[in-house]
Amino acid sequence: MILFRYILFFILVVAVNSNFGQEVIILEGEYQKRNIFVANSPTANGIGFCSFEVRVNGKLVTDDIDVNAYEVDLSVFDFRLKDPVTIEIKHKRGCTPKVLNPEALKAKPTFNSNKIEVNEDGILSWETTDEHGSLPFYIQQYKWNKWVDIGEIEGKGTPALNKYTYQVDFVYGENKFRVVQKINQQQFRKTKTIVINSEKPKLNFVYNKKNKKVIFSNKTAFEIHDKYGQLIMRGYNSQADVSHLSKDEYYISFDNVTEVLAKK
Repeated sequence: MILFRYILFFILVVAVNSNFGQEVIILEGEYQKRNIFVANSPTANGIGFCSFEVRVNGKLVTDDIDVNAYEVDLSVFDFRLKDPVTIEIKHKRGCTPKVLNPEALKAKPTFNSNKIEVNEDGILSWETTDEHGSLPFYIQQYKWNKWVDIGEIEGKGTPALNKYTYQVDFVYGENKFRVVQKINQQQFRKTKTIVINSEKPKLNFVYNKKNKKVIFSNKTAFEIHDKYGQLIMRGYNSQADVSHLSKDEYYISFDNVTEVLAKK
């Protein structure tokens, strides 16, 4: 009887341990003199909160995290600016805490743009000073009534004079370009906008119903959206295979225009 109870207890312990699941959110970056803020969430069974352990570079954070929101205070770790930081947020399965400011471990855009220009061969060049951290520069072109990312170059991150170049593709007529570094999709630092007129021929397209392909008159960047504005396809080619799209009307953006694509 005693042996049976022991075996039963052992089985229960193994069962409990095997059902105790956990997941980890890992944030990596450099110390920027900013703390991390986390919105916790209740557990799946509604008892307690999701996060149960936070470590910074392997060291346990002793502040109370069994609350609906908490702050990971990095100032107590005596980091120097740009020291590497890894944060592990361990949480139970069935719920996920939300890191409100993951960009806090990334450098902020600080550059000053002294010069930006584009020549007739499509070479975009710009100069910067006062970069205090290596961040990507996103090259943007204004078309389809919005700024579109068309390329990316990693910034040098030094405060001295830095020079960059990037090959761009012109669209028909007026071309506008700028370069930005982003904190997030709503916050960024940008150069001034440079404008150049191109003699590139205007492009057009036809829809080949037989092979269900969009044929452009030349290679071009393109986007296809559904009638609700949701992006469905994106690419750069002289044609686009739309055989997987259902019969409907779509918006196709290419060159410098947006037109209706009726797939019948």
